[in-house]
Amino acid sequence: MPFYNQEPSYAHGTLPKIGILLVNLGTPDAPTPAAVRRYLKQFLSDRRVVEIPRAIWWLILNLIILNVRPRKSASKYALIWNAEGSPLLVHTRKQAQLLQQQLSQRISSPVAVEFGMSYGNPSIPSAMAKLQAQHCSRILVLPLFPQYAASSTGSAFDAVWNTLLHSRNVPELRSVHSYHDHPAYIAALAESVRLHWAQHGRAEKLLMSFHGVPSYTLDKGDPYHCLCHKTGRLLGEALGLNSEQYLVSFQSRFGAAEWIKPYTAPTLSAWAKQGIKSVDVICPGFPADCLETLEEIAMECKAEFLNAGGQSFHYIPALNENSEWISALADITQDHMQGWLNTGSATDTGVIESKLSRELALAMGAKS
Repeated sequence: MPFYNQEPSYAHGTLPKIGILLVNLGTPDAPTPAAVRRYLKQFLSDRRVVEIPRAIWWLILNLIILNVRPRKSASKYALIWNAEGSPLLVHTRKQAQLLQQQLSQRISSPVAVEFGMSYGNPSIPSAMAKLQAQHCSRILVLPLFPQYAASSTGSAFDAVWNTLLHSRNVPELRSVHSYHDHPAYIAALAESVRLHWAQHGRAEKLLMSFHGVPSYTLDKGDPYHCLCHKTGRLLGEALGLNSEQYLVSFQSRFGAAEWIKPYTAPTLSAWAKQGIKSVDVICPGFPADCLETLEEIAMECKAEFLNAGGQSFHYIPALNENSEWISALADITQDHMQGWLNTGSATDTGVIESKLSRELALAMGAKS
C-alpha cells in the first residue's frame, strides 16, 4: 500500500479555494454499548487525553474501563439522542453549513467549509480529503474549542498534521489556537444569556461551567484554566455582573486524580444548602450542545441542585445555530484569513490568473 494518498485529479486553470476545517471532539455512531466502546477506545487511547504511562494505561483501559463504561455511557447517550442523531454531530454539521453561507455572502474568494471529529465520524482525514478534492490550496483549521487545551485543540492539530504526513501536495496551513476572548464570541455568549433572562427571568447566581482537566496539566503549562477564567470574567463584565453574582466551575471529572476546581456539581449542591434557591448554568466552552451539557448539566446537575434544596435550575443552551454565533465564527475565520482573500470580485484576479495559467500550461503541452 503506498505511503502517500492519491492526489485528486487536477485541470489547469482550476480556481483554487480556501478551505475551512471546523473540528469538534466527536461522538459515537449510535447510543449503543458497541458504538460507545469503539468511540471511547479511540478517545481514551490518545496520549494527549490520558498521560498515564502507556503500559499501565493499556491494562486499565482494556481490562476495566472498556468493559464497564460503554454500557453506562450508552444509556446516557440514549437520553439525548434525537431523530437526526447525536446532538453534537447535528449542531456541528449545521454550523458548518451556516458558516459556508455566511462566508459566501461576505467575501468574493471561493471558500469550502467542511467539518471533522477528532474521534469518531466524520473523521478529520475524511474532512481533509474533501477539502483537498475541492482544490483547497490553503486551509484554515478552526477547532470548536474556544479555550485551548492540549487534550482538545492540541489533539485536533495532531490529527490534521498526521493526515498531512500522507499528502504529497501539502496545502498552505493556518490554525486557530483559541478565541476565548474574541469580542464577537463574548458578545454571542452575552446575548444568549440576555435572551434567556428575558424569557425566564434572572436567577440569583450564574454558574459558568467549563469542561475540566487534571490539575497537573496546569502545573505543566497548559493555558486552559487561565483562558476559561478570562472568558468568564469578560462574559461577567459584558452582562454587568459583579464577582458575587457569577462563578467559573469545571465539570466532567474522570478517574481518581485531582482536577481543576471548583467542581460544578458540588458547587451547585453547596449553593442549595447555603439557601440559594435559583441558578442559571451556561457552558461557554461548548459551542454545540452535547452529552456534557444536555445530560450532565441539564439532567444530573439539575437533580443534584434540586435534591439539595434548590428550587429553580435553568440550563442556558449552547450557542448552536444562533445567528450571533455564526456571525462570530465568520468574524474569527476572516481574522485568520488575512492575506488570503481577494480584494476585488471573484471575476477579476483569481479567475483571470487561473485562465492565464491554463493557457500557458496548454501552450507548454499540458493535456488539461
